[in-house]
Amino acid sequence: MRILFLTQIIPYPPNAGPRVKTWHVLRYLHERGHDVTLASYVRDEERPYVTKLNEVCTAVHTIPITRSRVADVGYWLQSHLSGRPFLIERDDLAGMRHLVQRLLAEQEFDVVHADQLTMTQFALDAKEGGGQKRPFIIFDAHNATWSIWERMRQNAPWFLKPVYQLEENRIKRYEGMLVQEFDHTMVVIDPDRDLLLAGVENQDRVALNGRISSIPIAVDAEVLQPITRQPGSRNILTLGTLSYPPNADGIRWFLQEVFPLVQQQVPGVTLTVIGKNPPADFVQQAEQSGGAIEVTGYVDDLTPFMAAAALMVVPVRAGSGMRVRLLEAFARAMPTVTTTIGLEGINAEADKEILLADDPQSFAAATVQLLNNPELQEKLARNGRHLAEARYDWRAVLKQMDAVYALAEAKSYA
Repeated sequence: MRILFLTQIIPYPPNAGPRVKTWHVLRYLHERGHDVTLASYVRDEERPYVTKLNEVCTAVHTIPITRSRVADVGYWLQSHLSGRPFLIERDDLAGMRHLVQRLLAEQEFDVVHADQLTMTQFALDAKEGGGQKRPFIIFDAHNATWSIWERMRQNAPWFLKPVYQLEENRIKRYEGMLVQEFDHTMVVIDPDRDLLLAGVENQDRVALNGRISSIPIAVDAEVLQPITRQPGSRNILTLGTLSYPPNADGIRWFLQEVFPLVQQQVPGVTLTVIGKNPPADFVQQAEQSGGAIEVTGYVDDLTPFMAAAALMVVPVRAGSGMRVRLLEAFARAMPTVTTTIGLEGINAEADKEILLADDPQSFAAATVQLLNNPELQEKLARNGRHLAEARYDWRAVLKQMDAVYALAEAKSYA
């Protein structure tokens, strides 16, 4: 089929959760013989990777986007006037809207696939038609975004709670509207289905439930091979895109509340924090740690850092969807500690493939236990790798998308 695929970021290289998910979806659609036209925002640092997308797309169109805190203030004020979420206002750029409208006018698409929340506004333009057959529109929800804001609000200082509450309510209503307006919605975990439906007003949620499919995020277990870790290492590794607030929040919690408890029990323990755009307080804490903490920023190759570490920690206090960091840790045979929220949507068992802990004391205790127990490290590494191969490789997982695209093929809109 002919697909117009809309994404908020260039989905390559697959070095962060959203890119990993979207890259494998594009690969799968290409492998299934679909004709994909991509319309994406692009940042300056992403431009070198645009040509890579020609391997899986028939055509690639990009619109430049930049972020500015000053501009964000304007978008926040604008959201008060429109009643739409700040996230929607921020990404509603005229260039993208005109591009999508032009493509819809010039070509007849069978499907418009909106990847992530902020791109849905452009897919809605396809419902207006224009004399041509209306395409089947799909909302590919990486997360139930309103629930992320809810969890961030719970952890926020009291004076910021009303701000988070306002955006949370707007996103909840908006996502509820999308479930009603789109022909089909895809989520990555079953709980997000209920969270999206929670924003639906005065509609039959049972009927809408039938228009939502749960398809997990996938990784490439063939490319992500097991790491050979350094015996006797006392290094802990954590990573994530640090400009994403939930990632920064969880790692900050580990830095401030958990790692000092680990240091009390494990002499010489070190922590490596990897991720783009580390907050200033991370860098400052590393500078004051006497070498115990290293903040690297973005790195091109994680392999040497994983090889030097005894284990990974994925501290998550706010989030939705699935943590790709965990799936990749399983694929790389990295023993890992995370929280209950961090493991949401992943079919792994505590003490079999991973260790779970939710408060500073228990998270520190689990980390210390794993540092001091090479046999437990190997057990988790072995079982995690098996899980990634059996349940989360993209070649197996994304076959579930065939049913969604079969619905699109069967539908015909005037």
